Amino acid sequence: MVGSFGSVNTALSALRYQQVALDIAGNNIANAATDGYVRRSLVGVSVEATQAALWSRYDGYGDGVAIGDVRRMVDPLLDSRVRREHAGLSYLLTASTVLQRLDNGIGEPGSNGVSAALLSLQSAWQDLALNPGGDAARQQVISRAETLAQSLRSQVTNVTGEEADQRLRMVNLVGEINAAATDLATLNRQILAADVNGSDTSTLRDQRDALALQLSEMTGAVTTTRPDGMFDVTVNGQSLVDGRAAGTLLIASGVTPSGDADGSPITFEIDLGGTVTALPTPTSGELGAVTDLLTDTLPAYRAGLDQIARDFADAINAQHALGFDLAGNPGGAFFDYDPTNPAATLSVLLTDTAQVAAAAVPGGTLDGGNADLLSATGTAGGDYQRLVNAFGSEVAAVERQRANQAALAASVHGAWEQQAGVNLDEETVNLVTAQRAYEAAARLMTAVDEMLDTLINRTGLVGR
Repeated sequence: MVGSFGSVNTALSALRYQQVALDIAGNNIANAATDGYVRRSLVGVSVEATQAALWSRYDGYGDGVAIGDVRRMVDPLLDSRVRREHAGLSYLLTASTVLQRLDNGIGEPGSNGVSAALLSLQSAWQDLALNPGGDAARQQVISRAETLAQSLRSQVTNVTGEEADQRLRMVNLVGEINAAATDLATLNRQILAADVNGSDTSTLRDQRDALALQLSEMTGAVTTTRPDGMFDVTVNGQSLVDGRAAGTLLIASGVTPSGDADGSPITFEIDLGGTVTALPTPTSGELGAVTDLLTDTLPAYRAGLDQIARDFADAINAQHALGFDLAGNPGGAFFDYDPTNPAATLSVLLTDTAQVAAAAVPGGTLDGGNADLLSATGTAGGDYQRLVNAFGSEVAAVERQRANQAALAASVHGAWEQQAGVNLDEETVNLVTAQRAYEAAARLMTAVDEMLDTLINRTGLVGR
């Protein structure tokens, strides 16, 4: 539009545009510390000149400014990278925390660990070999053997307790995953409807991005964007969120809804719209770490303790049966255990010190030959050392991976912050720029108003 009134419209468009720019800069500043907030940027477009009629010429100079878009400063590729690296970090953080806690419970090397108990029992057998008739020496053997059994039972208790905690954690985690998937599908519907209505969806998209990141951290999920803007979420290639529909992750076997073990391998399923699909075991995210701990790491260490307890008890029992007690009777079994759970049930059978078969010859003589042999029986010391060393190496390896992944995730997140985070200095400049532009547009309108006042009220007046 040309002419004086066209200038008013130009000034009005500038006022409206700069008002929105002020609002956006203020909103960015207000949400500078809001987790997951993506800064907005106002995109302006110059209003096209009015098309002139045939055989005419437009003699104006533009019709002002209009709002082209309020853009969220995101990069889909960078968002995908952030989700992937955070999923890897979540896996390693979960595994590292559990392994460190278990490693502290092992207490090796230390004066209260299994290694110290093995050495103490070995020393007690040697003391008995030197004083086979001493009641104190015999009692010391029984006491230190029970201390060793208690140390093994304590470690198994720590492992089984950790397994119980992780099973309950898995049940709760699956509930959180399903809730997040449902919320994300709901946001998909809301965003699609708002786009059709022309409403601003920036805040809804921020919330959806946060849920997508949360699902990645929990399951290692991969998020893809449809042509219509909705998110699809898959876990190990199986669909968890399909546009408007959210699936339900199920623990098919291995863990009951109350968090108990059912004796079967842990498996998962996804129920999406009544169609149940088997889910390959997650290998990333918190759920992947918990599954690996329950499937491999914790059972393997507990099986190692069982094997050590079984072998050691069998070796001691066999050698003890070859000796003779104070009364000259053949020695019986020294240790007892449940074959299905050796380390957790290991105990000393003998209650009478006279039953300790320290002698290598019959007749009730004060001989300590068998006690000497018992001090060197079995390979529990070396076996246990190898088990603990292997576990310690695994703990150290996971911790190194965690540190490296944390540095990588921090680097990627830093790049995301550069793109999507709020820079207060930059927003202050934008705020001042919009303020001055608004003042200039207001001054333009005032000038046009004064000009129109002169044209309307003063033009054509003559002096009397």
